[in-house]
Amino acid sequence: MKAVVQRVTSGKVTIEGDVKASIADGFVILLGVEQEDTEEKANYLARKIANLRVFDDGKGKMNLSLIDIGGSAIVVSQFTLMADTRKGNRPSFIKAAPPEIASPLVDHFASQLSAYGIETQSGEFGAHMVVDIQNDGPVTILIEH
Repeated sequence: MKAVVQRVTSGKVTIEGDVKASIADGFVILLGVEQEDTEEKANYLARKIANLRVFDDGKGKMNLSLIDIGGSAIVVSQFTLMADTRKGNRPSFIKAAPPEIASPLVDHFASQLSAYGIETQSGEFGAHMVVDIQNDGPVTILIEH
């Protein structure tokens, strides 16, 4: 499981012209699921991300978590994070979990993040989404488990 966590001043997911999710300060999380991933891995990532100290404190140091600032999150399923580009120029997605595995794990991850008291919204699994990200910093963290 891979998560690209972007600290944002705003984020939005639009599907066919309709806004599906929208937040102010917080994280836009691009989440990729591999075939062998489990709920335990999703739990680990949710805990890690909820407590990730990348927001500025009163002294300008990255010392506060999403929980500390009362921020929000958008979770976007992104199977392309599982791309293998070692051979040729066309990425292989053979390691990406099929929808019957990935979709429930993405939902589980989002519910675990929400259990930490974080307002959590999601994109739509399998949909073509337009993701607007106002990356703050920029701060972008890759977390794998």
